[in-house]
Amino acid sequence: MDSGSTALGHAARVRAHQRRTTAVQWIRRTHGWFGLWGAVLGLLFGFSGIWLNHRDVLKLPQAQERTRAQLVLPDPAPETPEAMSQWLQGALRMSGPPNSRRIEPAKPVAWADKSDKSDPVLTQPARWVFNFGGPNEIVQVEYWQGNRSVGVTTTHNGFVATLTSMHKGGGMPLPWILLVDTLAGSLIFLSMSGMALWMLTHRRRRVGLALFGASLAAVLAIALSAL
Repeated sequence: MDSGSTALGHAARVRAHQRRTTAVQWIRRTHGWFGLWGAVLGLLFGFSGIWLNHRDVLKLPQAQERTRAQLVLPDPAPETPEAMSQWLQGALRMSGPPNSRRIEPAKPVAWADKSDKSDPVLTQPARWVFNFGGPNEIVQVEYWQGNRSVGVTTTHNGFVATLTSMHKGGGMPLPWILLVDTLAGSLIFLSMSGMALWMLTHRRRRVGLALFGASLAAVLAIALSAL
């Protein structure tokens, strides 16, 4: 092999090493920024997740207070879920529309005798459920279509119950849900960038692949056993 070919080979190795170094530096910086962005939410979800997984042992007081009341509807009553949402927002003095709502159409009752076709079919009226509030206070409104009033259940949460609601997303507004989505995306990137850093900076790649395979097999085994 002549000196020219040797020089070209050395230059190619140098360029490959430079590209590798640049990639590692970029992944490390980005990995750090993503980790910093999700640090606070990660701590919140980590502590609340530990408590939720071991709540039978860690019997922390949730300090929930629940009250129930009936709210008389106007005459005429709102005819659509949209109209009901607007009326409830004003009647309950809520700062915004419902965080979520569930509309169950009318349906035959489960205990009806379907074999006797001579009897009229009993139908359960449509049921509308609206959820207002946030993690520290949740207001749920239940309306059976045709009634002259709605049932209002208000739940006041203590500190632990508030953390639980934030972890589960119960009663949380859209901005919080989108913020948690960014945390989920950060976790996905941190996992992928962590694997990339391992493969680019460690010589014992087979050990890393073996650990990743064992972790993947354990997760799949637990998930399949629960089905």
